[in-house]
Amino acid sequence: MSTNDHKNVDDQEIDLASVSKAVSGMFQSIGRSIFRMIQFVLKHIVVLIALVIVGVGFGSYLDTTRKTYNTCIIIRPNFESTDYIYAKIDLLFSRINDNDTLFLKSIGIKSPKKLRSIKIYPIVDIYKFISESDSKDSDRNFQLFKLLAADGDMEKIILNRTTSKNYTFHQIHFVTSSKASRDEILEPLLNYLESNENFKNTKQIFIENTNLKIEANKNMIAQIDGLLSTFTNESSESAKNNKSVYINQNTQLNDLIQTKNNLVNEIGYHKYELINHDKVVKESSSIINMNDTRTIDSKLRVVLPIALLFMYLLIIGLVNFYRKQAALYKKEKL
Repeated sequence: MSTNDHKNVDDQEIDLASVSKAVSGMFQSIGRSIFRMIQFVLKHIVVLIALVIVGVGFGSYLDTTRKTYNTCIIIRPNFESTDYIYAKIDLLFSRINDNDTLFLKSIGIKSPKKLRSIKIYPIVDIYKFISESDSKDSDRNFQLFKLLAADGDMEKIILNRTTSKNYTFHQIHFVTSSKASRDEILEPLLNYLESNENFKNTKQIFIENTNLKIEANKNMIAQIDGLLSTFTNESSESAKNNKSVYINQNTQLNDLIQTKNNLVNEIGYHKYELINHDKVVKESSSIINMNDTRTIDSKLRVVLPIALLFMYLLIIGLVNFYRKQAALYKKEKL
């Protein structure tokens, strides 16, 4: 065996010994840390148990007395009032943060101190947004989103606030510190959003125009029914006289029947529009006073003991650090 081979073997043995020593030292360090931790717990066991009991007890009390409740209202903004509604909700949010109870009372909210927060979110439904547009807008919207999807920005654009304002339904979400009835907050909020005179006038004009369309369609249906009745009577008379009846294609009888069906469908659609557009802000549904279990307020019985233990450990660590630094300072002075 050459000298180089002996040297390589010796180097490998030295490396293995170093690794073994380092691993052994690491386990010894971990063992010492665990031992110190056990010593610390045994030394402070009474204080630690007391902190846990106090934290759980006080946290449980706060959990039962500091509940928060969520109320969600699904609305349909009509007459292009979405931007107006978002602006009003943003205003209310700022007033709540400023604790401006006088303003909240002035708009009819009976329990302003209960109100903690209010926000509005779109209910994302891109398919409904495309299909509910008229044929021209529908094709344009479809092509737009198709183009965005090809660029990989589809999700970003769909969730963008400017885009999302065009969705049919939106959700107003507000948080209260205790249970609130509809007439305390929800109804005053909807009345406040409904109070804009410009949109109220637009609503009135829309209702009048829609009723005129319905009446016009009914008159046209009555005229078509008269023509069909006349044709039926003539056919019956001809049959009594044993005369053959020939239907000329130019009479456009099928077109009359199809036109009547279209007019009937239009009347149904206009009546549906009247139901959905009888308010500027149409409430679709609401869920009131849901107990909010997602916030920290409902988990204080767990969070508070942990926080107290952390603060105690932090204080002990700072005290020990100060003592060590003070001792080093004295040594350096001597």
